[in-house]
Amino acid sequence: MLFDLQLYAVKMAVACLFRESCHLLLAPPALVAVALRATRGHVKAATPVLRFPHATGYNIRVPEFPRLPPRLRWIFAHNPLFFVTFCTYERRKLLASNPVHAAFVGFAEQAYWVHKIAVGRYVVMPDHVHLFVRGPDDFQLGPWVGMLKQALVKHTALAGTSPIWQRGFFDHVLRKDESYGDKWNYVRENPVRAGFVNDPDEWRYSGEIVLIDRA
Repeated sequence: MLFDLQLYAVKMAVACLFRESCHLLLAPPALVAVALRATRGHVKAATPVLRFPHATGYNIRVPEFPRLPPRLRWIFAHNPLFFVTFCTYERRKLLASNPVHAAFVGFAEQAYWVHKIAVGRYVVMPDHVHLFVRGPDDFQLGPWVGMLKQALVKHTALAGTSPIWQRGFFDHVLRKDESYGDKWNYVRENPVRAGFVNDPDEWRYSGEIVLIDRA
């Protein structure tokens, strides 16, 4: 009888733990009280231990929120912010296309999630690319730009031919007295100055991958 009461109490505890139907109201109150007292009176008795091994499906669910660019001020805000420009060979108009733009965004997102390299604002023009980028302490700008060029070249209309890119790239480190916002406001007007659109927001091949907190 005592074992049955202990077993009943354990079953009720397990059912409540998993938020299943606890049939406490279906059992006589006296029987429940006796079962709980019997269990407390035999603490030293062998009691089943609940364990939750990894990878058993008992995962914690977190709310799903719309995807937003992450903020990096707490990661490497002290590191330099580069303004980078690189061009196609002989300024051929190869870049303003959906495949090239998608490849750029994919490369930049992976750079952040895998290497903590933050590409901020950018604009892809037909024959050149402007972007702002900031990396961790071991960030090497030259090799990274080279890999970005390789990622984009296979999506251009002349993939498989060479050369595609003008050799090297132009870079400028924004000084403390230089405004990221002012620099971007000038760069984002490039499509307007070139006569492609009337408003910079109409240009499909520009945007911001990571929000970099800097005025």
